Order: sequence, then structure tokens, then C-alpha cells
Amino acid sequence: MRLPIIAGNWKMHMTKNGAVEFIKELEKEVKDTDVEVVICPPATLLNILKEAAKGTNIKIGAQNMHWEKQGAFTGEVSPIMLKDLDIDYCIIGHSERRQYFGETNETVNKKIKSAIDHGINPIVCIGETLEVRKAGNTNSLLKEQVTEAFKNITDEEAKKIVVAYEPIWAIGTGETATPEMANETIAYIREVIKDLYGEDISEEIRIQYGGSVKPSNVQELMNQEDIDGALVGGASLKADSFSQIVNF
Repeated sequence: MRLPIIAGNWKMHMTKNGAVEFIKELEKEVKDTDVEVVICPPATLLNILKEAAKGTNIKIGAQNMHWEKQGAFTGEVSPIMLKDLDIDYCIIGHSERRQYFGETNETVNKKIKSAIDHGINPIVCIGETLEVRKAGNTNSLLKEQVTEAFKNITDEEAKKIVVAYEPIWAIGTGETATPEMANETIAYIREVIKDLYGEDISEEIRIQYGGSVKPSNVQELMNQEDIDGALVGGASLKADSFSQIVNF
């Protein structure tokens, strides 16, 4: 039985006082849940929220990291820096990183390997545009993204990866893939992982759905056989809505 994982991606939102208050409010509502709860704030809040979440069941993740340990990479955060803060997770390869900052399947793979090497669990994002889906090329694109992301990743390393399927056309648009559509696609992703690692590992790896997840649709999504959680954007910015999602 895979433990569900609900992660909130705050993107470029929130400042210190509101973020600390958020953790205080959220902790009251999710302390008894059987779900792994993760908040991924901007880098400026990582240390503050790691302290605020101490003694709770809320884990803290980063939104991005470089694959190198250190160096002349202005503006970047290294895996050593994240590990120094005892960060639990890192989102890797989000569609916004791919679209706006030139991330590729190759850099995603480098970041995955580096995160695992430093004891950080990757949340690896994959997904298709509306044009790709309409052209009937969703599966071929996802197969390429998964295969390249997991390149040279061992069986034991693969188990540490969470995959987040986010159809790009559903991110921040209010549009959501139907639960059946999301499950069908995630089941296909699991088949791709099965081809790479075998059935046992494919059944162990958790695959989230992301894309306009909110309290009103999370239960239908989580009732699907192959959906193991959600990567939540806008609805993760308020403790009441996010706690409703966690407590689906």
C-alpha cells in the first residue's frame, strides 16, 4: 500500500509572517492524517519553515536546486545547502522551470541524481501541453520524459523518487483532467516505470496528479487506483483549503 503524498507548491508567493502562521494553522488540521504532507516554499523561507514545522508531521521541500555541490552559479541553490537545512524533498523539472528557465530532460536527470546522492527525495514533474494531447502524442512524450529522467538511476534510487504528472494545460487554468483521464495516464506512466524496473518497483513508486487540484475535486482524484497524491498550486496557499485537500 503506497502512502499518499500531498505537496503544496507555493511557487513565487508568501513572505515570512504569513508562512509561519500558515504552518501553525495547518498543523492543527493535519496532525492525525495518514498522508505525507509536504510544503515547498520559496528558497527564502526554507530555513524559517523548517524551524516552524519542527515537531509536526509537515515536511519541507524546495522548488528547485542545482546539480552541482558548489560553484560560480549565481542565484542557484546547491544540494549541500538544502541538506544543511535538512530539507526533505525537492521539486525537479516543473513545467514552469522547463518553459521559462530552459530545463531539459538532461538537466532534470542530473538534478535527480544529485538530489538522491545528497539524501533529498525528488518530486519529478512530467506532463504534456494541450497541443501534444490533441495530436495524440501524450504517451510518447511522457515515455520520453520518464525514461530520460530515470536514466542511470538504480533500482534502490528509483524507489526514492515521487513522480508528479501535471498536464501543462491544467496548471493554473482551472481546467482539470477528469479523474478517469488522470488515472489512465498515470497508469501508463506506471507501465513505463515497470518496463524500466519491473513490477515490484513500479508498484512502490508514488505518482501524484497536479493541475488545478482543489478541495472540490481531490476526493474523486484520490479515489482512483493509480493516483497516490497531489502536487497542489494555488489551493496550497491557504491553510484551510490545503488542509481540506490533505484530509480528502
